[in-house]
Amino acid sequence: MPSLLDPWQSRRMRRTLAALVLVAACSSHSTSAPAPTASPSASPSASPTPTATPTAVPTRPVPHGITKVLTIVEENHGTAETRAGMPYLTALAATYGVATDYQSLTHPSLPNYLAMLAGSTLGVADDNDPAAHPVSGPSVLDLALSHGHTAKVYAESMPSNCDTSSVDNYAARHNTWTYFPAGRAACSRLDVAADNIDADAAAGALPNVGLLIPDLCHDAHSCPLGEADGYLHDVMKTVMSGSDWQSGHLAIVITFDEVEGDAGGTLLTTIVAPSLHGVRVAAPLNHYSWSRWMTDLVGAPPLRLAARAPSLGKAFNL
Repeated sequence: MPSLLDPWQSRRMRRTLAALVLVAACSSHSTSAPAPTASPSASPSASPTPTATPTAVPTRPVPHGITKVLTIVEENHGTAETRAGMPYLTALAATYGVATDYQSLTHPSLPNYLAMLAGSTLGVADDNDPAAHPVSGPSVLDLALSHGHTAKVYAESMPSNCDTSSVDNYAARHNTWTYFPAGRAACSRLDVAADNIDADAAAGALPNVGLLIPDLCHDAHSCPLGEADGYLHDVMKTVMSGSDWQSGHLAIVITFDEVEGDAGGTLLTTIVAPSLHGVRVAAPLNHYSWSRWMTDLVGAPPLRLAARAPSLGKAFNL
């Protein structure tokens, strides 16, 4: 059938149809650009997958690749005393990160260590050895192992692995994995003398959840703070020369168990991580916050009161 349109009308209709097809094609391939994050991250994040409706950009910074945390626990001094007597530790806090409102929980020592490993003081109000206070269920160290990660304790001056009796400068109450009968087999293998940290650091074999427990002199319990500061300097030199630190996957926490004889007060709690540069966190935190970070780190459920605590790691975007 002959066309009812003259040639000019036919050309105009063809151009109009072509333009409509082009607009439709361009529209089908365009998306809104993602909003920029508030601040750049040390690690690049993957580009968001385009969607028909743009989604909000997450406000939480991209993690910095921390997969291992080594915690060193000192003894019995609040923030003011520590700053006055431990210049090396004070310098670390200023250089890397410090929690300025990390609260002491209770007195004496043992319930504070239980708060870290069990997520509760469990009503304990003394420093008796493990035979007096067997803890049911797992510790954060046991949870790390059961969730496919590594855990280890390095205890200075300990006579034998996972030793449950205090002797000389070794205090079993500070080596709290020994209080968990369900974890005794793992403790017997992985709760070792502190000297083992040298080889593990050199081999890049530090655990995902690790504790270094200095003896009663080097944790400032029975010796001056300066003695503890010198020991800490030597340990940090060893650990920071290893590939776990050099690769950016290790964070180091240095805290205290309590303020001696006082249930209150703050503990100088320092976070040393490659991504931190003079960071000060003023949020209220405590040993339950440490416990929460350790279980979050290994993808395990938090223990007891730690379930309601803010994570120490999250507070520092780690």
